[in-house]
Amino acid sequence: MPVRGDFAALLRAWRDRLQPAAVGIPAGIRRTSGLRREEVAMLAGISVDYLVRLEQGRSERPSEEVVASLARVLQLSDAERDQLFIAAGLPAPSPRTVPHHIPGSVQRLLARLPDVAVGVYTTHWTLLTANAAWVALLGPLDRARNLIVQQFTGTAVPVVQSAEQVEHFERALVSDLRTARLKYPDDPSVRDLVERLTGIDRFARLWAEGTIVEHRSKVKTFVHPQVGTVTLDCDVFTATGTDIRIVTYTAAPETEDASRFDLIRALGAAEVG
Repeated sequence: MPVRGDFAALLRAWRDRLQPAAVGIPAGIRRTSGLRREEVAMLAGISVDYLVRLEQGRSERPSEEVVASLARVLQLSDAERDQLFIAAGLPAPSPRTVPHHIPGSVQRLLARLPDVAVGVYTTHWTLLTANAAWVALLGPLDRARNLIVQQFTGTAVPVVQSAEQVEHFERALVSDLRTARLKYPDDPSVRDLVERLTGIDRFARLWAEGTIVEHRSKVKTFVHPQVGTVTLDCDVFTATGTDIRIVTYTAAPETEDASRFDLIRALGAAEVG
């Protein structure tokens, strides 16, 4: 059983130590060195009042989703994340389920690379978070959005590509999902995803073939509603020691596509402002 007050104390301590610059917030003039409660609450998707109650020990049974979100925002290490779960009276995330924890180093990439569109996914391609450039390019952030579902249901952001490119991309996604099912057999989200997609003929065919295909660096041409077409380099990385996937979109400097990407980001910033 957790010791009363441990969860509250850990939240306060880890909020105080996290520098605003680590999450892309200008430091300015502050009474404390860490993040404000309002900033943590906004980033975690919870109310300020609820965070106050958690930090004061007046609400000691937060949900698994809330604790995972706070661990992500506070950029905790795996050991610290597990400690926060235990202090909340919850079991630490099992290695037999898909990791959702985003390392602090990856979160700093999001904050420190404003000219690069960066999206972070689970191993079975559920979006965890993204930076402002990503949102400007691909639309509002929806952390429940799954790329495989989008691709096979025709709800993905329109991309200009050949039939061969589509085939390779879909085979790579199916390969990734099969790997996730083998590696995390106890994760219900993986089983549910496979069951949902097997009703789609194109997915069922690729799944039955069992072909292993890896992602490769490539270019993608997007059709932006205001700017028009923009062609960007797409790369997929895996954070060392995790199954977290990092997808980046960049433009070659001093090109027309770079200018268009600059405009897309500027339009996105104006909408937020």
